[in-house]
Amino acid sequence: MPDQRPVPDAAGDDNASHSENDNDNGNDNGNDNENGHDNGRTLFGPLTKGGERNFLDTLRAENVGALLLLVASVIALIWASSPWASTYQEISDTRVGPARLGLDLTIATWATDGLLAFFFFVVGLELKREFVVGELSSPRRAALPVIAALGGMAAPAAIYLLVNTVADGEPGGWAVPTATDIAFAVAVISAFGRRLPTSLRAFLLTLAVADDFGGIIIIAAVFAHGFNVLWLLAGLACIAAFGWLVRRRASPALLFILGALAWWAVHSSGIHATITGAALAFTVPAVPRDDESESAAERYEHVWRPFTAAFAVPVFAFFAVGMPVDAGILRDAFGSPIALGIILGLVLGKPIGIVSATLLGARLLRLHPDARGAWSDLLAVSCTAGIGFTVSLLINELTFDGRSEEVGKSGVLIASLLSAALAAVLLAWRSRVHERRGEALPPS
Repeated sequence: MPDQRPVPDAAGDDNASHSENDNDNGNDNGNDNENGHDNGRTLFGPLTKGGERNFLDTLRAENVGALLLLVASVIALIWASSPWASTYQEISDTRVGPARLGLDLTIATWATDGLLAFFFFVVGLELKREFVVGELSSPRRAALPVIAALGGMAAPAAIYLLVNTVADGEPGGWAVPTATDIAFAVAVISAFGRRLPTSLRAFLLTLAVADDFGGIIIIAAVFAHGFNVLWLLAGLACIAAFGWLVRRRASPALLFILGALAWWAVHSSGIHATITGAALAFTVPAVPRDDESESAAERYEHVWRPFTAAFAVPVFAFFAVGMPVDAGILRDAFGSPIALGIILGLVLGKPIGIVSATLLGARLLRLHPDARGAWSDLLAVSCTAGIGFTVSLLINELTFDGRSEEVGKSGVLIASLLSAALAAVLLAWRSRVHERRGEALPPS
């Protein structure tokens, strides 16, 4: 059953709350759960109250977003493969924005650099909440999903590098298969794994959040071009001012203007501007004040998640996915080390890396599964992590160009479809097992 202990009092600042949470979670080690096991020693133990709330919020929001993302992707593929493909390309390449400010960007670039900044803002808010009041707030609770996320990023990268080194391909694309698309992963679990224990489904969400943090670091560290330190300092100053004002409950209009200025400065610095959204989000308080029923991070996430799910990410996908689907591109995909590395990395590397890292982490942390078949459940859930899509497409676009980009895009799409299909089969099987045993709670 979900852990019903109260979230730490909101009177202090984020750091104080974080410390209180650590102590509170650390005290779990002396409490037995209903199966007679030590909660602190359980592989997939009860959620904190904050972690449970974060999980339910995401579960409610991501299904619709995944459907819209899928619809936008299908429309883009059909249009780019139709006789009107030139119109699609003309729209993508149309430039809008003030040239004097260096913002005369194509519509496709605005979708990638601009709209995805809102997506990373929501991801950043989710990360902040997880770090302060959620499953990542205690080092002990955070250790296992973080270890699993690292394994789930390292194994696909290693497989990609191996394939492209042996086949004389392009090793520089190692980062493409490291990402997980939360929206699609949650949607697949919701559709086919509703009988699985909530703690295991939340484990994947926490793992995916840690995975997103790794993706943000990769984008910031690897894809900086023509670095300009003065513009970066200007961007950091805007982010600091945003953080100062958000704690003083400044008007949303002023905060939006500061956020836009921060995005412009970071964009001009040569660092990929999408990470500005995450940097701004990290400054938002994740603990409610005495006179608040919810934190600023929770409010902003509720405000902006519908925009990102219903508009920002689908529009990005519409411009990122569009390519002609024909025998030639499919032949190139299955014959190219780029696409093969991405496909093998996502479809095989993700579950292998996650399960292996979790097994290693469980041994190091001396954790034990609290139910029969926990490792089979984990294998089924980890297959959904092979659905790379949004961030994988972004990294692919940043890494490659020309024909290599099209081949890489094909690899991401094929791998995501295969991972979704494999996960659906395994999740449905494990759900039937749990239903027969009567171990899982009825779906909410």
